Amino acid sequence: MEETTSAAPGFSGYQKFLVAILALLQFTIILDFMVLSPLGDALMKALTIRPSQFSFVVSAYAFSAGASGLLTAGFADRFDRKKLLLFFYAGFILGTLGCGLATTYPLLLAARVVAGLFGGVIGSISLAIIADEFALHQRGRVMGVVQMAFAGSQVLGIPLALYLANHWDWHAPFLLIVGLALLIGAAVWLRMRPVDAHLRLQTGRPDAFGHLWRTVSNPTYQTGFAATAFLAIGGFMLMPFGSAFLINNVGISPAQLPLLYLLTGCSSLVVMPLVGRLSDRVSKFWLFAGGSGLAMVVILIYTSLGPAPFWEVVLLNVVMFMGITSRMVPATALNTSIPELKDRGAYMSITASLQQVADWRPWRRASSCSSPTKPARCSTTTCWATWWPG
Repeated sequence: MEETTSAAPGFSGYQKFLVAILALLQFTIILDFMVLSPLGDALMKALTIRPSQFSFVVSAYAFSAGASGLLTAGFADRFDRKKLLLFFYAGFILGTLGCGLATTYPLLLAARVVAGLFGGVIGSISLAIIADEFALHQRGRVMGVVQMAFAGSQVLGIPLALYLANHWDWHAPFLLIVGLALLIGAAVWLRMRPVDAHLRLQTGRPDAFGHLWRTVSNPTYQTGFAATAFLAIGGFMLMPFGSAFLINNVGISPAQLPLLYLLTGCSSLVVMPLVGRLSDRVSKFWLFAGGSGLAMVVILIYTSLGPAPFWEVVLLNVVMFMGITSRMVPATALNTSIPELKDRGAYMSITASLQQVADWRPWRRASSCSSPTKPARCSTTTCWATWWPG
């Protein structure tokens, strides 16, 4: 049940560290996922692959992450969450390193599968840690900061990744992520305290399948699962082919992409903490509803764009991400309040799985929007089917 407060308490020093390290960790995970979109045009040309093959590269991460979430759910509440986080983060680093070293399409596809198997669960473990360590009336602010990783990947990560890709090649951004992730992993290992309060609530040692089934079959949890799936379908449909759409349909040049991501990300860095604070003081649900309404209106305009001036594209992106942020932060905070402590790890793992599987289907519908050898604009029908979330 949602709580509101007019004077939310501050965070302890350790809590501030926890928020910062989880935000940085999420930054690497999100950047690894998002960087494929702006690199898509260059990557397809470098490996001489078709858009449909590139769709499989994107889908491989999402599908393997979805499978990993389900496989992990039964065990997620049987271990210290810190140890679980380190295990999966190490696997994610290895998968991303494989992307940075891949020289052929099959090797890149395999590396994305490994990165998805490990990286897809990390978000759910982070959310479980946040729910364990922070009260509900603090979680809006925490989500506002942690999910700034999304904006941070645009402000810092994607422009830097594009710069490195332009001066070396498309492998460089993945190697950058590996280097940063190693430092973050070391900080988690050395400074994060064990997160094991849930272990004291476990009665005996239930089998993994039984724990998974009890979590999935809980009617209250099922409502949260459905909401999560629909939220994911609506939220991430525009991303994987974003650069191809902007270059081939809207007329944005590759040289303008870093500035576009930078300006959009800067606006999100300002808006996200404000939304997080607001969601701890007012109704999280009504804030979510308002953000959804704004996003729907702007997406209708955005998906109908033809050639447009750069300032117009920037303005639409900024307003669209304001709407997305205003729904994402309160929705995530509300979702963490649904499961009981003893089921939290399993619930969050299933939620992560649903997010990834829900994201997976739309990617393959975007395969006709561009060609690495003969770029072409989408037809009106194709673009509507490709970009409209629903």
